[in-house]
Amino acid sequence: MSTADGYLARLDAVEARLAAAAATEPPHGALTGADPESGDRWDRGQVWAHLSEFIPYWIIQAGPVLRGQPSGEPVPFGRTKGDPERVGAIERDRHEPVSVLWADTRGEIAALRGFLAAMQPDQWEIRGQHPTRGPMTVDELVEMFLVGHLEEHADQLEGMRPASA
Repeated sequence: MSTADGYLARLDAVEARLAAAAATEPPHGALTGADPESGDRWDRGQVWAHLSEFIPYWIIQAGPVLRGQPSGEPVPFGRTKGDPERVGAIERDRHEPVSVLWADTRGEIAALRGFLAAMQPDQWEIRGQHPTRGPMTVDELVEMFLVGHLEEHADQLEGMRPASA
């Protein structure tokens, strides 16, 4: 199985998990478990707002990394958790209906599927330079900020479900 095929299979699985989470209302006041790095706990709206904003951001960020620089040095890319646009989008959209945010996320998952399917085998090892994590391959970028990140948030949403769900 190719790298892209592995990610596409995982993307299909996480999309189904997110669809189930969108259809399940957590108990009133439910919060995610604490983020290991920041200790932050989010409500359902914050998770969905973040899901709908991060996929297009990271696909766009991967573009210059994939194109590279004439010098061969890793292309700078990315943001930190405190990025004002990230924080602003989450705060702005957290009160949108989950159905709207899920529709946005589902569309972005389709775009991610196209991005992954178009990747060439030699592109997975191209390196970029993240501001805090340092040099990262495109494979690591997709794992940490796209497919793996979708799985992390699916875990969070599943953890917010009522005990009987």
